[in-house]
Amino acid sequence: MPHLPVPEELINIAKAVSSSAGNCILVGGAVRDYFLYQQVSKDLDVEVYGMSPENLEEVLSKFGAIHAVGKSFGVLKLKTASAEYDFSLPRRENKTGKGHRGFIATADPDMNFQEAASRRDFTVNSIGYDLLTQTLLDPYDGIGDIKRKILRHTGPAFSEDPLRVLRAMQFSARLEFDISADTVLLCRKLDLTELSRERVFEEFCKLLLKSKQPSLGFNSAKILGILDYFPELKALLGVPQDPEWHPEGDVWVHTLLVLDEAAKLRKGEYRKDLELMLAALCHDFGKPLTTEFLRGRWRSPAHDVEGVAPTVQFLLRLTNEQALIQQVTALVKEHLRPVQLYKDREKLKSGTIRRLALRVSIPEIVLLATADYLGRALTIEERAHFKPGEWLLLEAERIQVRDEPPRPILMGRHLLEMGLSPGPEIGAILKQAFEIQLNGELQTIDEALKWAKSYIAKLSHLAH
Repeated sequence: MPHLPVPEELINIAKAVSSSAGNCILVGGAVRDYFLYQQVSKDLDVEVYGMSPENLEEVLSKFGAIHAVGKSFGVLKLKTASAEYDFSLPRRENKTGKGHRGFIATADPDMNFQEAASRRDFTVNSIGYDLLTQTLLDPYDGIGDIKRKILRHTGPAFSEDPLRVLRAMQFSARLEFDISADTVLLCRKLDLTELSRERVFEEFCKLLLKSKQPSLGFNSAKILGILDYFPELKALLGVPQDPEWHPEGDVWVHTLLVLDEAAKLRKGEYRKDLELMLAALCHDFGKPLTTEFLRGRWRSPAHDVEGVAPTVQFLLRLTNEQALIQQVTALVKEHLRPVQLYKDREKLKSGTIRRLALRVSIPEIVLLATADYLGRALTIEERAHFKPGEWLLLEAERIQVRDEPPRPILMGRHLLEMGLSPGPEIGAILKQAFEIQLNGELQTIDEALKWAKSYIAKLSHLAH
């Protein structure tokens, strides 16, 4: 019988619960991950049998601060000096309406583990571990499915919550498991329109940020019928590409390769990683709208610009966070720029790069362009360097816009100090000064002030 390495503190809590006639069972991801990776995750979920919510709260309060996440049906978060734990009572759920929240849940401390586990989504998540007896509870052969690398629904309750279709998508990628044929059939019958976009977005985020190969999840999405709810994704299927540049296949195949390359470039910063991964997913949304056979080959002229509208449509199905939508859209619109600028580097003016830095983060657009470049069938030598990206980072560093966009040197206060009155004239002068600065002609405050005096004098002369 395996001995899971759980904190000694948790064992002491389990003993205190036991002394009040309760029984602590470790459940969920912590148990699953032990059999997957031989280590217990930091997210520790404990189900307590044989106790009322009030008694459980009384016992737990001796160990730390308690936050009742869902006290009405027995969910308590315990924060101690060293860790956080989620404690819950087994509960019965009755479907009362549509969506993820369409349930009435009531705690039932007298329920047995097998019945409680039957309501979990997948067998791999239905394994329990008795913290005191160190006994494994596996009524649905979750360990067998882990060994077989199969994601299989636990029981009939699965179909009560359509969110589990999206959980199948993201878990198939994170665990790198196949989905059982019976589970696929069940998923294809469920209606995802019941779900709030917040819950849908959460599952997409887990897929994009927690899996080494997000492509596995999107291939699952195709099999599970999820693409029917996201026409912008479905439109990528079968869109041809020039085989010389894209020998890997159609736009769908290319997009999945780009996603996997982008996953390797994640930095561990939630927001930046999410922007990169969403941009990688959406970067060629313009190709279904623009692809045609021209002059002997498949081409997609202006697909970067044309990809903006479907990107916005797709993201609005997931979130209403405007700042995120704007960032991702900017990356999609500019994703070809590193290569285009590199091709024109001999005649390129530095102002072009400064203006690009105003529209998008240079390091972020280089990461996206790198993933786009690597998401093709390339030789080992070709994969070693993405020259346009390396060049653009060096140029941006040289003109000091690599890490932040250029900021105006000349400010309104400078013009006021010269005697100008507040009004639209100041705005027009500042705009003109910034344009000249972006061209590289103004680099210091002294140069900017000298230009401003000369420009104001010229305007005054013209006015007379």
